[in-house]
Formats: sequence, C-alpha cells, structure tokens
Amino acid sequence: MAKMKPIQTKQLEKMRQAYLENDKARIVRNALTNTDIKKISNVFEAQSANPNLFSIDIETMPVTNQMNSGRCWIFSALNVMREIIAKKYKIENFELSQNYVAFYDKLEKVNYFLESVLQEIDKPYNDETLRYLLTMGIGDGGQWDMLVSLIKKYGLCPKTAMPETYQSSHTFTMTSLLNRRLRKFVADAKALIKKGKKQEVPALKEECLNECYGMICSCFGVPPQKFTFEYYDKKKNYHAHRNLTPQKFYEEYLKEDLDNYVGIIHGPTKDKPFYKMYTVKYLGNVVDGNPISFLNLPMKDFKELLLKQLKDKNLVWFGCDCSVDGNRETGLWDDQQFAYGDTFDMQLDMSKEEMLDTRQSAMNHAMVFTGVNLVNGKPTRWKIENSWGDKVANKGYYICSDTWFEKYVYEAVVHKKYLTAKQKAALKTKPKELEPWDPFGSLAD
Repeated sequence: MAKMKPIQTKQLEKMRQAYLENDKARIVRNALTNTDIKKISNVFEAQSANPNLFSIDIETMPVTNQMNSGRCWIFSALNVMREIIAKKYKIENFELSQNYVAFYDKLEKVNYFLESVLQEIDKPYNDETLRYLLTMGIGDGGQWDMLVSLIKKYGLCPKTAMPETYQSSHTFTMTSLLNRRLRKFVADAKALIKKGKKQEVPALKEECLNECYGMICSCFGVPPQKFTFEYYDKKKNYHAHRNLTPQKFYEEYLKEDLDNYVGIIHGPTKDKPFYKMYTVKYLGNVVDGNPISFLNLPMKDFKELLLKQLKDKNLVWFGCDCSVDGNRETGLWDDQQFAYGDTFDMQLDMSKEEMLDTRQSAMNHAMVFTGVNLVNGKPTRWKIENSWGDKVANKGYYICSDTWFEKYVYEAVVHKKYLTAKQKAALKTKPKELEPWDPFGSLAD
C-alpha cells in the first residue's frame, strides 16, 4: 500500500491564493452567506422545459401521506392497488390501510432478522456478513416483492378498518427500540453458545419475537380479523360489505394475481449483464415469501415496458434515487435544473455505472408513474404520484425529466404480459445471488 500523503503548507497556501484571486468565487461566497445553494444554482429554463402537461395522463385519486416514516414502498404499491379496486367498483375515493401492511412487515422483518443472524451466529462479530446484518438491523423500507409476500400471507383491508396511529406515522423511536432488542438477542445467543447451551437459543428467539410483537401491537394497534368495507360510488350511492377478512378482501376485491408482476431493473454495471436475473442475499421480510428477484434490462427495453403499461392506462410502481436534483416547491426532478458544477467550478458529472459502483447513488424511494409526455413516440417527461401529502409540488404530484429518469430510476414493476419473448426467457433463468451490500439490495423508504 502506498504511503498516504498529508496536505502540505505550500500546497495549502497555493490553493488559498488561487481561490482569493477568483472573482467569481468571491461573488458565490457572498451569495451563500444568506442563500441556499440550490437557489443560486437553479437553472431558470428547467421549469419551462418541463410543464405539468402529459400526452398520457391517467386519472388518479388524491395523494396519500406517509408522514415521518419510511413506508413509501407500501404507500405507492397500495396506491396502485386502490386504483384497480376503485375502477372495478366505481369507488369515488378511498385508501387501503398502510398501517395494516406495515404491522405485518415489521413483525416479519423481526423474524427474518432473527432467522438471518442465526445462520451466521457462529461467526465472529467482525465477520463481514454478520457485521452488515447487525449494522442494518430492520427499518421501514422495502421492495415490491416484499409487499407481495405480505399481501399473499395476510391480505388487505381498507384504511377505515385499521387507521394510522401516531407511531405508525412516526416510526423512528419504535424502530430504534426494536433494533436494540434484536441486537441484544444476538449478544445473548452468542453468550449461550459460548457456555455450550446452543439448544436454548430457539427459546430465546421465541421470547424476543413475542416481546417485539407486543411492542408493535402497542404502537400500531391490533390488526383486525374481520371488518366492514363501506364506501360511496361515483354516483354517491352508499355500499357496505360486512364480515370480511383481510384475506377475503384481497381475493374478492383486488382479484389480481400479484405473481403476474415482475421487477425489472436498470443496472448498467459490469458485474450485472443485461437479460439476466438477480437476487440479493438476506434481502426480504417474509421467510417463506416470494424471493426478491429482478430482471436487468437495457434502458431502451426498460422504458418500452413502462410505456406499454402506461398506454394501457395502468399505473407503474417504480424505485429511484429521489435525493438528487429535486425541487419540492416546483415538484420537478431534473438533472439539468441545478448547475452545481458551474457554481463551484467542480467536476461532478458521473455516469450511472460510476454512481452505482462508487455508492454515489442507489434506490431510496418508491413512487408511481401516472403519466408520460410523448413526442414522436419518445418520452420527454413523466408524471409521478408521490406519498408526501398534497401540500407540496402539484398537489402532491411531481414531474421528472426523461434525462433524470435515465440517470436515477433503477427499478420498476410491470405485468408479465408486456415482456418480449427474449425477456420472458430470461425471466426463467436462475437468479445470480448478489452480496447483501450490493446497491440493488437497498430499500425504498
């Protein structure tokens, strides 16, 4: 390993003099004393280049609000599903219970964590995989396949059957305490093993699971076993369907085989050839649920599948990196709207491959495409339904430019019927297992 080089005094003085002689740097420095970096780097023309108008614009209900929680993947997926139900029954407006799904997600994640660490429990704390599991713990985030596993096992219910609580909308403290308890289990299990009492570990696991179940009930409420589904249709007629179980509600009202939907990704890195399937070790929530897997596609194929689904007036769930080049006030995500490199005379441009390889970017948020603008058959901008409430952007709806889409959209879910023969063939191949810390093991929250 080469010897590390410290900053030298002469080098520091040279940088200082060059900076002080730069008139533009002085202007920027003065402006930044009382102005946000985004505001002085804003490109005025970006907004007019992306108006809130779309050649394909699917009518949807008012946006939802995940509040101070990382449940975007649940909110966005349930937003897709409520539109399917509303269309069938001509319902004017309603929500599916995000809290109901989140309850079982938390419980299943607790069990998944316990079972995962038990696979690695004999390894030392500095083992790379065990250390990763302990560092990550459990959180709010997730992926589409994780939601499918929850719904297939526990069903769905309307929000009226299990509304939000303060804790379901503000999850930080509860999740922190759950993780403390889970890490204590690991310490206690290792202590038992050291004493030669490994046979006592399963009972220790059950004790931990029971305690966590009680905490989740106290925070989120006890999930309903039966409920009444009440709603108004678009003609203002009242309907009530009684004695429904969550499983029956899913089977009779959604009537959608969720296994017909497939996750596709665009990961242009050398370790992930296109037209191949991938999965990630220790990525999941329900131990006996659907394995999380993705089909990696070139951007051209990726876009074409989304456009097919949108042209059929069907919404598209997707995952992206929403932390970059976004403006909540205007509701625009556009990689051309902030000229940070010009502001600071810095080289900041990176390819999508470079951003993934260096961990500069990865999926961190899930939303829904509800429209797209096409010019000569090519997309120029996309309409997005978010779950941050209706007080921001265009009543909670956002726009992303097509160039931002290409850089920062990583995952989407489409119906299998839209896949080409080549893509369907790839879907049947055995997935390559990626390490837990791979960028595509990140969760949308």
